Amino acid sequence: MEKFFNPSGTSLLVPSVQELAKESISNLPQRYIQPQHGQEMVLTQELNHTLQIPVIDMQRLLSQQSGTSELNKLHLACKEWGFFQVINHGVSDSLVEKVELEIKEFFNLPMSEKKKFWQSPEHMEGFGQLFVVSEDQKLDWNDMFFMTTLPTQSRMPHLFSQLPLSLRETLEVYSEKVKDLSTMIIGHMGKALGIEEMELREMFEDGIQTMRMNYYPPFPEPEKVIGITNHSDAVALTILLQLNQVEGLQIRKDGRWVPVRPLPKAFVANVGDIMEIITNGIYRSIEHRATVNSEKERLSLGTFYSPRHDVEIGPWKSLITEETPPQYKRIRVDQYFKEFFARKLEGKSYRDAMRMEHN
Repeated sequence: MEKFFNPSGTSLLVPSVQELAKESISNLPQRYIQPQHGQEMVLTQELNHTLQIPVIDMQRLLSQQSGTSELNKLHLACKEWGFFQVINHGVSDSLVEKVELEIKEFFNLPMSEKKKFWQSPEHMEGFGQLFVVSEDQKLDWNDMFFMTTLPTQSRMPHLFSQLPLSLRETLEVYSEKVKDLSTMIIGHMGKALGIEEMELREMFEDGIQTMRMNYYPPFPEPEKVIGITNHSDAVALTILLQLNQVEGLQIRKDGRWVPVRPLPKAFVANVGDIMEIITNGIYRSIEHRATVNSEKERLSLGTFYSPRHDVEIGPWKSLITEETPPQYKRIRVDQYFKEFFARKLEGKSYRDAMRMEHN
């Protein structure tokens, strides 16, 4: 058995945005006002209709007849977009609907109940915000609940086991289903790159899975706040479930922000920094952000998958040639996350810090 592993470090404690949203915005602390985000160019609706992230059909990917063409689609999606939607993914509609309902109810718990799950000065898992490293730092307009879900012995004792029973049981099943989906997608990424499947599978066996439930209250002047600052995900693969019909996810494509419109019953998946490092930059993690709606709350659930903490990551040996020397340093996963969570979330700055210097 692995000993308990907390990948997250600490984050300074901040107020609940859900509670702040109930008060007058004239009293809103200036730390939440970030108008610079609203000034960046977003694709117009007409252009955005022609520029949608690729869609990967898992049934076709696993089929003998159509698997090769779908694998090529996955390869191009990871190279050129870093984002794709996943349909026919094998996670039942009834389970997804239960997850949506249970998490909405969880965020609607009274503050007295939520305080049992609030972050502490020692751990950033629980309710609150991540990556708050200074008292004067600008803050995102969201509440999140962040926790390690797999391997089970890495769960913080006071979080998962103390969740409302129905939510706990639902997340237990969902966690395993999304792990299976993640490992399947990662395996096919490896196949597309000619990586030895057993070696890749071994790297991700008993990998780290974390979940982040996000709640974005409405804000009457949404261009003045940001739900989540632009960033790339530090992990290998992210699977995002939109929990209601309010859009907000945007990805940076060719210098402009492209809104993502999730398909019904689909997941949005994206390449993380670890996968960019493993593939020596062939697959790219992409900056993305979450915007806020002026009238409606938005909820989402991100599930993040990474190799287990005692594995060393770095460019895959078969992807290193004279023409393509290693672009990234080698580092153990536990050290990688320790350094990641000690920083402010800012674009792709951590991925950039992992780059090797070439003369």
